[in-house]
Amino acid sequence: MTENTNENATEHTALPRGIQHIGVTVPDLEEATRFLTEGLGAQVAYDGLTPDDEPRSGPEVERQLGLPRGAAIHRQRMFVIGEGPGLEVFEISGEQRPASGLADLGLNHISLYCDDIEGSLARLVAAGGRALSEVHGNSRHEDTEGNGSVYVEAPWGMLIELQTIPGGHYYPADSESEVWMPSPRS
Repeated sequence: MTENTNENATEHTALPRGIQHIGVTVPDLEEATRFLTEGLGAQVAYDGLTPDDEPRSGPEVERQLGLPRGAAIHRQRMFVIGEGPGLEVFEISGEQRPASGLADLGLNHISLYCDDIEGSLARLVAAGGRALSEVHGNSRHEDTEGNGSVYVEAPWGMLIELQTIPGGHYYPADSESEVWMPSPRS
């Protein structure tokens, strides 16, 4: 009986608590900082790697982080955008591919909740983003009254979704959980 209790305790404590941060790579950290702060109101939490630091590189770093041979991390900065997970931004040299699109495997966009989606879109475009369309309706379970969504391409090609769902989500009877939403602004 004791063995089984320990197994159950391990099962429950081994689960993640939530998304802590999302990482993205950009060609120029200072330009990305300008875009993120002007376009999304991002705030710098800290610099994990500055120009004064030696770049992180070499076979062990390549193995640990899955980097291609010869790549080097030159800059690393953690941002906070409103509530939710942080955004860790890297500037890396070496072999690189274009940013993923929505149809590509793996992480393909970040989504930010907006109270004023049209204003947020205008701000992000003024900072250098490119709207892929006008604000349009959301998909099923997010299509309550007043909803809207639009994808914006960052200067380095990453997709950013702006979304508003003032009427909230609706859930099927067999839903196991509700989607996290930022707290309303006071």
